[in-house]
Amino acid sequence: RDARYYERQRAALEAGLLWGAYHYGDATNPIGQADHFVNAVASARPPIRPADPEKRQGVLLVLDFEKNGHYPGGTMSVAQAVAFVERIKERTGKYPGLYCSEYRLRQMLYGPGATSAHRQTLANCWLWIANYHAEPRNTAPWRTWRMWQYCGDGKCNLRPRSLFPKSVANIRKAERNIFRGDNATLQAFWRENAWYPSG
Repeated sequence: RDARYYERQRAALEAGLLWGAYHYGDATNPIGQADHFVNAVASARPPIRPADPEKRQGVLLVLDFEKNGHYPGGTMSVAQAVAFVERIKERTGKYPGLYCSEYRLRQMLYGPGATSAHRQTLANCWLWIANYHAEPRNTAPWRTWRMWQYCGDGKCNLRPRSLFPKSVANIRKAERNIFRGDNATLQAFWRENAWYPSG
């Protein structure tokens, strides 16, 4: 858990930015992970609560479904990812986004142990996909990606990613993402998919 989560959230919202939170999945109990994630996000309620429902600030939730060699639990399986996203839906009323590299997505969703039922459930999530070489094309079972992480090292020289921003406020070595759509579409997407913790 990020000890500075609330501080970062407050600064982002006060700057007029949209806010999201992600959970880096591992192979331990997926229900326990989902509950921990929801509880952590709920405990840091947005500090600015406008009366206008259109201006409420929700939190976009995401499952980071990458290979995990950082924690003792290891890598989350497809079945565990399904249990995690179903628990998030049960607790919040919203499916989270699913973040994964294009290669890993193919490997996990069409590899041993993955079923069409798993793919169907995960397709309820919106897709945030990483590919640092080219625009992602192989996104099945999704028709397309919603967010694309096109750069992670500040070296965005290959097309088409060389056309997108390489630095923000002099920060160069940071991940870069693009949303599929214009600003109005982004705002509507966030309102529709964000979770609004009560309180």
